Amino acid sequence: MDNSTTIQGQWTEICDQLAQTLSDRFVSRWLSKVVPESIENNQITLFVPSPCIHELIQQNYAAPILSLWKEKNPTVSSLNLKLNPAIKTQVTLTDNQVHSAPSRLTSSAPELPMNNLMNSAVNFSNTVAEPDEFPCYLDKTHTFETFVVGRANEFAYAAAKKVAEECNPSFNPLYFHAGAGLGKTHLMHAIAWRIKELHPEKKVLYVSSEQFFQRFLHGLNTKSMDAFQNMFRSVDVLLVDDIQFILGKPHTQEEFFHTFNTLIAQGKTIILSADSVPNALRGIEERLQTRISQGLVADIHPAEFELRLGILQGKMQEMKASVPYEVLSFLAKNITSNVRELEGALKRIVAQADLLGTEITLANTKEVLKDILHTYERPIKAPEIQQEVADFFHISLSDLKSKRKDRSIARPRQVAMYLTKTLTPLSLPDIALCFNRDHTTIIHAVRTIEDLLNRDKKFSQDVNIIIQRLKEGKDA
Repeated sequence: MDNSTTIQGQWTEICDQLAQTLSDRFVSRWLSKVVPESIENNQITLFVPSPCIHELIQQNYAAPILSLWKEKNPTVSSLNLKLNPAIKTQVTLTDNQVHSAPSRLTSSAPELPMNNLMNSAVNFSNTVAEPDEFPCYLDKTHTFETFVVGRANEFAYAAAKKVAEECNPSFNPLYFHAGAGLGKTHLMHAIAWRIKELHPEKKVLYVSSEQFFQRFLHGLNTKSMDAFQNMFRSVDVLLVDDIQFILGKPHTQEEFFHTFNTLIAQGKTIILSADSVPNALRGIEERLQTRISQGLVADIHPAEFELRLGILQGKMQEMKASVPYEVLSFLAKNITSNVRELEGALKRIVAQADLLGTEITLANTKEVLKDILHTYERPIKAPEIQQEVADFFHISLSDLKSKRKDRSIARPRQVAMYLTKTLTPLSLPDIALCFNRDHTTIIHAVRTIEDLLNRDKKFSQDVNIIIQRLKEGKDA
């Protein structure tokens, strides 16, 4: 069980599974650089190529990796991440101290123009020898023209257009928040492209939080912080994606805060994105949270059916493929987690048909995607609905099930009743028992919520978010 072929095989299968829930970009860029080393004393050891990837996996992905590995090998009980000893050792900053750790950063690395990677007017100086360690670029397909707009993202789209096309928008910074695969990065790239089109003289820099972090470490390692600060603080437009990965790292967050303040004071434009609203970001300092909140906060909700269908139709045309409407409709109805997974499913069935010379039919689609579709067959139970609704509306579970009639409690209770009726096979009497009510109360609640869903757009979006979280079995 501990030979390298078996370990590598298990790791490959785990990466394939992670690709279904994580972004393909994350899996291909970072996890592909992780090397399984051994399984000894029920512990799997993985070699990682850099401190940044080590911290990223340790904080966010160690648990799901271990869980998947246990499914393949029940003897595994723990995960050990180690920096690859094949990489030269160099001084690297951690959260609270400076210590020696492997890194590919070298002080003699040649200068690599940033515009070679992202068509930007900004140049990186003192960069790393291997440019793909800092894959900073703008995707040519991520423009406003290719962004499909619907109720779930129309506000964020309008805000993005405004900041991209007006010289002095009334808000700064612009902050997008949404779950993975809902279009944050697409909008940020679209903003960058449009500004560069309208104002080619402006310096526009888009980076992910990982790239900002790696840049910061490189500046410290090579004693070139002046170059780092000059690069980030001399731009006209700074876009930083997924800033939640910067938070919790005191030194990095401190530098980001001062960069943020400098650019705002100069009247420069800042666009940020993260996975939650500013005040819910883990590890964020109050002063940074306050400054971000002073700008415009735009949320992107999970796509509704019509938007998912529109995205599939657009992607089909882009691929120059022919897919029956019933197949597109089936995908839009059954794959609801995020746009990235939806597009991935379409690519998969088109590739399967092309490679095997088969026809794209609903039956073939179900067979090809059976592993993905199985995820959405998870049964949802009444207590789970009650807890999710209580969490969403920030009330206690006891209040939700109580006799209290004030609106702040009664409305969430009605939502929970409605969702229990629509998402579970329970009968009205059974649902009534779950809420200590009679069945006529359940009928009234269902009708009330149905009416509100038709009249109140914001309320409908909130309910869709709850449904999305329940179907995923985790926070969206």
